[in-house]
Amino acid sequence: MSSLHPRPGARDAVVAAIVTFLIWSGVAPRDHITWLAEVFWVIGAIVMWAVWLRRLPCTGIAFTLLVVHSVVLIVGGIYTYAHVPFGAWVQEWMGRPRNDYDRLGHFMQGFAPALLWREVFVRNAIVASRGWLPVIVVGMCLAFSAFFELLEFAVAIVFGDASTDFLGSQGDGWDAQWDMLFCLVGSIAALFLLAPLQDRQLHAQRGAEGGDAGQAAMPIQPDRR
Repeated sequence: MSSLHPRPGARDAVVAAIVTFLIWSGVAPRDHITWLAEVFWVIGAIVMWAVWLRRLPCTGIAFTLLVVHSVVLIVGGIYTYAHVPFGAWVQEWMGRPRNDYDRLGHFMQGFAPALLWREVFVRNAIVASRGWLPVIVVGMCLAFSAFFELLEFAVAIVFGDASTDFLGSQGDGWDAQWDMLFCLVGSIAALFLLAPLQDRQLHAQRGAEGGDAGQAAMPIQPDRR
């Protein structure tokens, strides 16, 4: 079978590795409550994979980016974003006033989901116009980013100073705006750099699956209208 569409067992093994890493990360994180809040999304994705997603087709590039995003989230959960060693090393190397690992997290918040949303829209022929597809995908990523910032706002109100590690603002009054900007940049970068590769993988999968009636009707590259 083509490497663009590996056997389900190969992806199951990758998910099992993520589960192992997730369990290990919860043994002695910096703060267990913050760890749970940060990796909640990974836990949800793993549950969805087990009960539903593993039976659905998915391009290799979308799956890979979601795995990378999961690793970024888990590492952030272990140390809390303001104390991730890699971010601290970059902070010292570049003379930055803060640990910017959370910026990487928000970049990935746009970068990985952009291809996921794009694949959902293309496979299900939800967006017919190729011109509107990136606009809607970027809008979906920004909508989730705004929702996440509102969630952080709610946590700050409810838990006060105890929410500092989860918020990770490090005293930056514009932290929410920077987070959404990095999500925006990530989503645009993913579409600009990887959309052609995703289209090729979608075509390859359709060919490997024999071009059945359902797949044949699927507009891999939406028409210009």
